[in-house]
Amino acid sequence: MDDLELFERYDWVAEPSDAKERIDKFITGQNEEWSRSQVQAWIKEGRVFVNGEPIKSNYKLSADDEVTLRVPAPKEMEIQAEQMALDIVYEDSDVVVVNKPRGLVVHPAPGHYSGTLVNGLLAHCKDLSGINGVLRPGIVHRIDKDTSGLLMVAKNDKAHLSLAHQLKEHTVDRKYVAIVHGVIPHEMGTIDAPIGRDPKNRQQMAVVFENSKPAVTHFVVLERFKEYTLVELKLETGRTHQIRVHMKYIGYPLAGDPKYGPKNTLDLDGQALHAKTLGFDHPRTGERLQFEAPLPEEMVDVIDYLRQA
Repeated sequence: MDDLELFERYDWVAEPSDAKERIDKFITGQNEEWSRSQVQAWIKEGRVFVNGEPIKSNYKLSADDEVTLRVPAPKEMEIQAEQMALDIVYEDSDVVVVNKPRGLVVHPAPGHYSGTLVNGLLAHCKDLSGINGVLRPGIVHRIDKDTSGLLMVAKNDKAHLSLAHQLKEHTVDRKYVAIVHGVIPHEMGTIDAPIGRDPKNRQQMAVVFENSKPAVTHFVVLERFKEYTLVELKLETGRTHQIRVHMKYIGYPLAGDPKYGPKNTLDLDGQALHAKTLGFDHPRTGERLQFEAPLPEEMVDVIDYLRQA
């Protein structure tokens, strides 16, 4: 590895619960955008150190091990514009609002530079803000690969700063619709529980009270079925996997969720979750904008099935 190479440095200290875990699995669990094969490649390239020494992929951690990863800085030419059919809900010189389909990754990650929403957006409009770097141009917030629905994208840095500030101040209106396991007896509720990395499974998030951030989700029951409930959820904060983690925490995990839900679930390619409503103040004019995206056909079909069950 060239000493002059630019890289992003990540440092962790292994907890007692991490003892005997393979180093490649541990690092993969620190960031959902990193695949295990990519981490193993970084290890072979000498980019991973434990207590200052390079190691091999089969190294097993001990408590208090100091782990360092040096991810090579992305190169601008690696992110290519790709023609893609995008469902653009709104667009002007500052903002794009897109209705993302299920299965589409929002932005590239190291080792995975194509086929994402960002690739399609670069072909569509070319002018995206640069605040989040080469890999995430224009991306102010994100939704999971298998979550469908509305996403706002900034075309310039001024718009990006405004939208990011609105997210931080909780003035962005974000409502989701989900199908969850179980029949929720009450009409509405609020889940106020901090979220952080799951100490028992580093590849997941969980409600934890150390090394966590505040997280608040409000929900309203829309319809009840025999063994499931259709709910509308409003995010007050935007933690990774927040809705999925919070609904599991209160005993009503999302249907189809391969990471946080039960194995015996509805036949879906990922969690039944749709970002239905998005509202924010326009970064230039201050006008309040509000958008709605209809449920995807797959969720409509599942709801019809549950009504007849």
